[in-house]
Amino acid sequence: MHLIKYTLNTTILFLVLNFTYAQTKIGLFDNHLDIGSVKNKGFAQYHKQDQTYTIGGSGGNMWFDKDEFQYLWTTLQGDFIVRAEVEFLGKGVDPHRKAGWIIKNDLNADTPHVNASIHGDGLTALQFRSTIKGNTEEIVSSDSLPSVIQLERKGDTFIMSSAKFGQPFREVITTNISIKNQVYVGLYVCAHNADIMEVAKFRNVRIIRPPSPDFKPYRDYIGSNLEVMDVSTGHRKILHSTANSIQAPNWTPDGNHLIYNGGGRLYQYEINEGTISPFNTGFAIKNNNDHVLTFDGSLMGISNHNEEDNNQSTLYYLPSKGDSLPVRVTPQGAGDSYLHGWSPDNNKMIFTGNRKGQYDIYTVDIKTGVEQQLTHLKTLDDGAEYSPDGEYIFFNSARSGKMKLWRMTANGENQVQLTNDEYNDWFPHVSPDQKWIVFISFPKEIDPNQHPFYKQCLLRIMPFNGGTPQIIGYIYGGQGSINVPSWSPDSKYISFVTNTRL
Repeated sequence: MHLIKYTLNTTILFLVLNFTYAQTKIGLFDNHLDIGSVKNKGFAQYHKQDQTYTIGGSGGNMWFDKDEFQYLWTTLQGDFIVRAEVEFLGKGVDPHRKAGWIIKNDLNADTPHVNASIHGDGLTALQFRSTIKGNTEEIVSSDSLPSVIQLERKGDTFIMSSAKFGQPFREVITTNISIKNQVYVGLYVCAHNADIMEVAKFRNVRIIRPPSPDFKPYRDYIGSNLEVMDVSTGHRKILHSTANSIQAPNWTPDGNHLIYNGGGRLYQYEINEGTISPFNTGFAIKNNNDHVLTFDGSLMGISNHNEEDNNQSTLYYLPSKGDSLPVRVTPQGAGDSYLHGWSPDNNKMIFTGNRKGQYDIYTVDIKTGVEQQLTHLKTLDDGAEYSPDGEYIFFNSARSGKMKLWRMTANGENQVQLTNDEYNDWFPHVSPDQKWIVFISFPKEIDPNQHPFYKQCLLRIMPFNGGTPQIIGYIYGGQGSINVPSWSPDSKYISFVTNTRL
């Protein structure tokens, strides 16, 4: 009887503590408070439906030897990247009202800190206090009135990156500030006027913890966020987070599910209910992230590593309902084959094949197994996908020295380069309405032949008929983020995966 009573009391205590924690937690953050002796109490709100934050802060200043502001904080250790898009609400009173990210040793007003700051008049600066009660210093950015603000810690180096949404980042760097390994990190608002309250809204807020510097690709993985984005606005929502590695979501033609890879198996995420269930691929349980639905959604094509063929990536297909075994398409001993698309009539798969000692783009008739080689260069060609009308094939190629987007006619002729700037561009995906191409861009420093894990990348978009690419997303990811066609059927949204240690 005493044991039962003890168990019940423990259970009640557990529920009470977890309820209290749930009430205290504010989105990604642990809590909020006013730093310093503010005259008007600030606030912080999380809006679950659109995953945005609204912060109201008073405070006379964040300068000299003390600070006053409203702080929405969490705690982190080691290296990290924090990013958000910021919008001041209202015209404001003082031109030096400010908002952004701040890293602090503690919650006192005179502590050492590093602060990525956007001012109401457009001034953008990396501000820092090196010692307790020391004066605040700053390095002013060449950027003005940015909407995206990012702060990265790499050991004793702190990097502020800022941009107007849709533009590349501009960086400011400082080092050797007396910041501890274990710190407080968060968003803030300071009115720069003790008598009033200023308010800012933050969207696409992300806290990213990179892998250990010595991580081994394809052996060591970090966590994943399954995200969707409204392409017209760039607004993003995280649908599902997991400590495991998941990759490459497909959007089903009915708009109800996302199909992704995890640990060699495929899973379905039901968008309205948020439920997850296995996608049955029978014996094929070593799938890589090259899985593609036909345009009508009736068939699922997969690239599965075949144990009977030295674990080579082999093409199969099966009904999208998953109610029968996969049918093999590429023959044993043909070489690695990585699926990227279907012809609109469902008769052909298009893939990157290791044939004749190099990787080129091929099509294969799923009934006869007859392959047709479409590219013939020693440099890597990859990521091929048909346009919905079947007239063109879009792909990426390193033939010009950088990985760039290309287009050719369906028979492999008239190959034309589409992108020309400093980035390495991969995986062009054509919207169902055939108006847009979305793709991922890796930094210029990356080997053009590599699309590695865990890098700061960009999601970009360009018109179907060509034109200047526009940034629509600043992401931490890379391999597995957007390898496969991932448009919603109404051409309004895309799905992708980003990464962080969870």
